[in-house]
Amino acid sequence: MTLPTHTPTPWLHRPPSADASGRVFLVPHAGCGANIFDGWPERRAGVEFLPVELPGRLTRYGDPMPDTFQELAAALIEGLRPFLDLPYALFGHCWSGLAVYEAAVQLGRAGLPMPERLFVSGQVAPQDGPVGRMLGMDDTELAQELSETIRAAGNQPHPELVALYTKVLRTDVEVCRRYVVPEPARLDCPVTAIGWAEDTDVPPERMTGWARCADTAFEVFPGPHHRFLDAPAELLAVLRAGPSS
Repeated sequence: MTLPTHTPTPWLHRPPSADASGRVFLVPHAGCGANIFDGWPERRAGVEFLPVELPGRLTRYGDPMPDTFQELAAALIEGLRPFLDLPYALFGHCWSGLAVYEAAVQLGRAGLPMPERLFVSGQVAPQDGPVGRMLGMDDTELAQELSETIRAAGNQPHPELVALYTKVLRTDVEVCRRYVVPEPARLDCPVTAIGWAEDTDVPPERMTGWARCADTAFEVFPGPHHRFLDAPAELLAVLRAGPSS
């Protein structure tokens, strides 16, 4: 049997495997590129983890970032559409939790294959926002926040790169500020809302609103807001089960 092949796309950090049993698309959070998932495994038990490269960063630095989550979701769906031929899930942390939610809304409206499950980490439900410390930060404070994220990923921030990506982060923050959803659309796929026990940015108890958006399971894992960067085993186990459910 000949396995299907896919045309390379700028949206994926690496090409999908033809022999995977399922896929989890990993969408980076505000101000970051797909390389934040460099410490993650490529797959677990046949399910592959595929970092997504968003416009305006890393290899796509010259591509304009959409002004709204709605526009970003439409572009994301178009970019990933050839790779929705297997059971799949979407994972978003903090800012990108809203991006993957909006993508799922639009997938349902378009009648396209829905994710088996949507994973949102460290983010309130859309109708409970916009929220977040960065909404009130000036560019100097955003640069400091970005530097701390880089250090949390085990790297040393370079001043010139921090300056470049502070502009990216500012754009992403403004996208979040414009995302106002008084009444959320209810999804046709289930959600797993993942909180972090030591998260002072978005405590797990603030995430209960996701139950209005879909049939929702709640998980709370040890650690602070950015612990997902370490690919903790308990998180990987939950994500791997998503496209296998």
